[in-house]
Amino acid sequence: MTARKRTQVAIVGAGPSGLLLGQLLAKADIDAVIVERQTGAHVLGRIRAGVLEQVCVDLLDEVGVGARMHREGLVHGGFEMLWRGRRRRIDMHRLTGGKSVTVYGQTELTRDLMDARRAADLPTVYEAANVAVHGFDGPNPRVTYEKDGRTHEIACDFIAGCDGFHGVCRASVPPGAITEYEKIYPFGWLGLLADTTPVSHELIYVNSPRGFALCSMRSPTRSRYYVQVPLTEKVENWSDAAFWNELRLRLDDKGRDALVTGPSLEKSIAPLRSFVCEPLRFGRLFLAGDAGHIVPPTGAKGLNLAATDVKVLSGALIEHFRDGSDAGLAAYSERCLRRVWRAERFSWWFTSLMHRFPDDGPIGARLQDAELDYLFHSEHAARTIAENYVGLPLDFGFDTEAR
Repeated sequence: MTARKRTQVAIVGAGPSGLLLGQLLAKADIDAVIVERQTGAHVLGRIRAGVLEQVCVDLLDEVGVGARMHREGLVHGGFEMLWRGRRRRIDMHRLTGGKSVTVYGQTELTRDLMDARRAADLPTVYEAANVAVHGFDGPNPRVTYEKDGRTHEIACDFIAGCDGFHGVCRASVPPGAITEYEKIYPFGWLGLLADTTPVSHELIYVNSPRGFALCSMRSPTRSRYYVQVPLTEKVENWSDAAFWNELRLRLDDKGRDALVTGPSLEKSIAPLRSFVCEPLRFGRLFLAGDAGHIVPPTGAKGLNLAATDVKVLSGALIEHFRDGSDAGLAAYSERCLRRVWRAERFSWWFTSLMHRFPDDGPIGARLQDAELDYLFHSEHAARTIAENYVGLPLDFGFDTEAR
């Protein structure tokens, strides 16, 4: 026997994008059910970055979950770039007219959203097996899943695919209806998390002859470090001592002197890719976040793009249910993709600037040096990177002529 229920919006995926969309819709009194194939503990166990643009900070405040972020998050007005033993601080606050970013771990942000949803007694189904989406090309979309030995069906008006790159929603779109653009980078990031004092109070991006490195943090007492490694590398080949030694070799004397090492809490290797699918709407199915696009983490854009996707989508859904207008739904894909491609461009450029590409040879390294030399000495170049890093406004350049 199939258990049936109805809601206005079925959200597939209980990561940050799905949870944030759920809170935005709940605030507007729009019914939504979230369906997640993993356990809540598994979702919280995923280690991700957390550099939040102001638009993301504002969204968390809007749905009433920003208090802990403001209390524990670290506001950064700049970051450093290290190249050939020289440092260049990108003063985002000065170069962008007072803008900054907030360092707050994605795990903590997800926890805040989970707690708020639980406190409001909003429906979330975890450990939903065999999730499938149906009928989104017609007037009666449905989501089905299995749990506790029963098949469940959720009839809805719209489906929000917030289930990530490997989720079922994008995979359910007919191949002829979708165009995918992808670039796989020939390296990954080996990351280590440790309860140690960060090497600096701001992030340090490193271009080294040995490869890229990033010095980051989760709090004043918890550090997160990354080093570039080949895609063929295995995390089990890296002891803590080997990681710390490699990081030291990529830092300058100042960084080595300040580096505090300790046992790792977590180590993992993340591959890097640029990916976009077009469009992001298929009838009554809308893709948001990693379900529709992936950026390399160099530019810290993944979570922020997901947040702006659901901001645009929630506004369009509210317009539909409150005003009976589908103008926002019709424009959803175009609005989001213009911002997505700008972030993809910046993330690709920053990745290309800071990493060693094995097939580029000596000329590739010299071209990198030339661009970094320009960046280190040009106020205009620094302003460009600062403007993109803090995040472009939601509708930057979105005018009638551009359409």
